[in-house]
Amino acid sequence: MIKAPYLLFLGDAPDQLAAKVAQGIRDWRPDISIGQIKLPNCKADLNLKNYTLEEARENGAKTLVIGVANRGGKFSDSWKETLCGALDLKLDIASGLHNLLSDEKDLVNLSKLNDCNLIDVRVPKEQFPIGNGKKRTGKRCLTIGTDCSVGKMYSSLAIEKEMRSRGMKVSFRATGQTGILISGEGIPLDAIVADFMAGAVETLSPNNDDDHWDIIEGQGSLFHVSYSGVTMALIHGGQPDHIILCHEPTRTHMRGLPHYDVPTLEALYQLVLPLAKISNPNCKISGICINTKNMDRLESENLKNDIEKAFKLPTVDPFIDGTKKIVDRLIQE
Repeated sequence: MIKAPYLLFLGDAPDQLAAKVAQGIRDWRPDISIGQIKLPNCKADLNLKNYTLEEARENGAKTLVIGVANRGGKFSDSWKETLCGALDLKLDIASGLHNLLSDEKDLVNLSKLNDCNLIDVRVPKEQFPIGNGKKRTGKRCLTIGTDCSVGKMYSSLAIEKEMRSRGMKVSFRATGQTGILISGEGIPLDAIVADFMAGAVETLSPNNDDDHWDIIEGQGSLFHVSYSGVTMALIHGGQPDHIILCHEPTRTHMRGLPHYDVPTLEALYQLVLPLAKISNPNCKISGICINTKNMDRLESENLKNDIEKAFKLPTVDPFIDGTKKIVDRLIQE
């Protein structure tokens, strides 16, 4: 577990998008986001209180979270003074970058000296078995996207939030670095050796009470030639009872693959269910989440209405509309 509350480090982020990790934490866990700390030339802002390291420590911060990702996912030399200062104040540091905290000798030495933790969330903390496909107790819902970065994590968190507001037993099961930093735990699925990915998902979502829901964060896309493997592991290892389709309708091509068109929701619907029924014959598609951030309000409302009529499934932008309609459907089925 990553100790909360967090001080979110925005470093020298050149724009808001570069601070998307911190933004995700701010959006979904405002209760543990005590404030932000920025370098002088930072162009991102989370509308949180700006703290010095000392002020944050005095106000209860336990972990400095690196909430910015630069090109290549590496530490910038300009960050080192802040990171070392955090360790001197006995703050833990958590990071989801490809470049590891544990490879930085000065940080490792300071963490040992001050008895604090360096947490690389992209490094698996345990060994996982090969998946066995045995049926597990409890209820499971998995988000599946037409492409990468279409809102699977936000959709999962929005469903968890709605269920929690109703007093339901529910857990968000994080499978990527931002999700892990938001929830404080999870499995970095893209860092697991391929043969053990399905087993890792089985471990992440174990047997539970019959009325307990695991909302499993989706990754990749079945249609993405680079990342389809991680999606298959989530489908078969997750054994979802329900699948929520996620789509960003303004994309002109697959993320990072300009020579591949984005598949339609119809194509995803037809492809995913037969695959899911291999590990759970009772699986069904129970809702659709549309990311409308690049659309005007009228256009997005018309699109959601059209999709809802065509598929006869509750259709929402989870960040704008919430997920009440989807959760109503889930608990009725």
